[in-house]
Amino acid sequence: MLPYYIGCPSWSDPHWRGSLYPASTRASEFLPRYAQVFNAVEGNTTFYAEPSLETVARWAELMPDHFRFCAKFPREVSHDGDLRACLSQAHSFMQLLSPLGTRVSPYWLQFPSSFGPRRLTELADFLDALPSSGRVAVEVRHDDFFSKGMAERELNNLLMERNVERIGLDSRALFSSAPVSEVIRDAQAKKPRVPVRVPAFTGSPQIRFIGRLELEANDTYLEPWVNKFAEWIKEGRTPYIFLHTPDNRHAPELAMRFHAQLQERLPELPPLPVMAEPVEQLGLL
Repeated sequence: MLPYYIGCPSWSDPHWRGSLYPASTRASEFLPRYAQVFNAVEGNTTFYAEPSLETVARWAELMPDHFRFCAKFPREVSHDGDLRACLSQAHSFMQLLSPLGTRVSPYWLQFPSSFGPRRLTELADFLDALPSSGRVAVEVRHDDFFSKGMAERELNNLLMERNVERIGLDSRALFSSAPVSEVIRDAQAKKPRVPVRVPAFTGSPQIRFIGRLELEANDTYLEPWVNKFAEWIKEGRTPYIFLHTPDNRHAPELAMRFHAQLQERLPELPPLPVMAEPVEQLGLL
């Protein structure tokens, strides 16, 4: 069992056939095969649409107990108006995912760049009204929250007081690439370019790393995180990291690269499987 969580932005990229998955893998087999290699995933799908009860039941059957699904609150909660007006929807969303139990941990609240310091009281009220059993991590993108001034201190204090993690985003590798292809230009247009923060407000720091197309070119940017994860693990924390590439075609290879480099710092870590083993029982498929 790994002492940290590592994964990709999703489990369902068809381009991973022939690399992470055997070429003949059916889409219905992606999740159980993914979970044989990685122990966590970003829950991007829930940001765009709530899953059906049947889908949640299928996930509950296929996700191992040790797996972590960082489900994002729907964008109607995080992006549309006052958070307090969305509490009913937030509660309903958490209830919908309750069959997953502790595998949903933490819930991610990802804000747009327009969410600024004037809304901190609103955020505090929202977090205080969530069920105590629901762990939450918050990602902010407003410039004032990266200014090292009063707004950032107030945000950090608000989160620390509530045992809520601040998600760290590192997009330096992506933006170090010259925009020479449509893939890179598209990723640079969509991904935030904010200063790096290394929060550890709880026992489970959360990091999202957005890398370059050329895997080896990411090593300079990965090295500080390799060192930090080794430090966090030795401190008894259980950090999370999710690895992206511009079009995510090589996100699994980048995740494996990170783990291999962390193994050099912590030789006792077991290797990640190179390829998922055949799945005998796929459950509700």
